[in-house]
Amino acid sequence: MTSFLKPWNMNHYCEQWIADWCQDNGWTDWFVERSSYWAFPPNAVMPVPIPTQVLKSIKAEKGLSHEERIWCLSALISTIIAAASGYFMSSPMPFVLAFAFCAIVVARMDDEESFPCFEEEEI
Repeated sequence: MTSFLKPWNMNHYCEQWIADWCQDNGWTDWFVERSSYWAFPPNAVMPVPIPTQVLKSIKAEKGLSHEERIWCLSALISTIIAAASGYFMSSPMPFVLAFAFCAIVVARMDDEESFPCFEEEEI
């Protein structure tokens, strides 16, 4: 991934959440590869992806990550500023810009694992 797009990546999981789950379940040496979390299961010699169900349960239990909270707060602040400046300038342009920014934030908040068409089929 290019360094330009690096700040736009949103980490949906806190690293400590993944490390805690791995330690509790005997998985070792977890790492991130192409937005997927991998680790060595107990008594394994090859890393495997951490199951999607596990990641979903961690997310449901823990809520928003720190990065997600910052992006949501910035979207809220941009909307408030757009509302105030749009009122005083009598122009809809601040609303348009705030809408575009909020659309980007919502798109970044969307987790590709939540779509069933991207999930692996069990054989």
